[in-house]
Amino acid sequence: MPVNVEALYKKYGPMVLRRCRRLLGDEERALDAMQDTFVRVLRHSGRLNDRAPSSLLYCIATNVCLNMLRSDRRHPKISGDEILLSVASVEDVEGGALNRHLLERIFRREQSSTRTMAVLHYVDKMTLEEVASHVGLSVSGVRKRLAGLKARTRTLEEA
Repeated sequence: MPVNVEALYKKYGPMVLRRCRRLLGDEERALDAMQDTFVRVLRHSGRLNDRAPSSLLYCIATNVCLNMLRSDRRHPKISGDEILLSVASVEDVEGGALNRHLLERIFRREQSSTRTMAVLHYVDKMTLEEVASHVGLSVSGVRKRLAGLKARTRTLEEA
């Protein structure tokens, strides 16, 4: 039985919007991401079930936002004024640049699901159980994936 997308939108739309705001930090882009999330649900509604809609929507919204952030990184759309403003407002420009470079190196070869798990666990402060529930893996699977990420991160830091 296909899911009722309109009912999901009414019930879970605010939760999805909060998630998108948290990851993107911009109201307009968060609204776009929320719409994209529900478009994806609508597109695949015949294949989805409604057993755990909040987890499904949370994961889809996270992936939509991470894809938007990745796209932004690949195709920056900021003006010279915005660049100057962001540079002027950062107290430690060198440290910020080094952190961004390190994050790019860490996630360059990771699966998108590993990136999602890292955001959920380290940024959103979710427990391993909550992350496992959201991504559809076992707790031990999430633990192994994050442990591998930590090990690869240490290797990069030492290099």
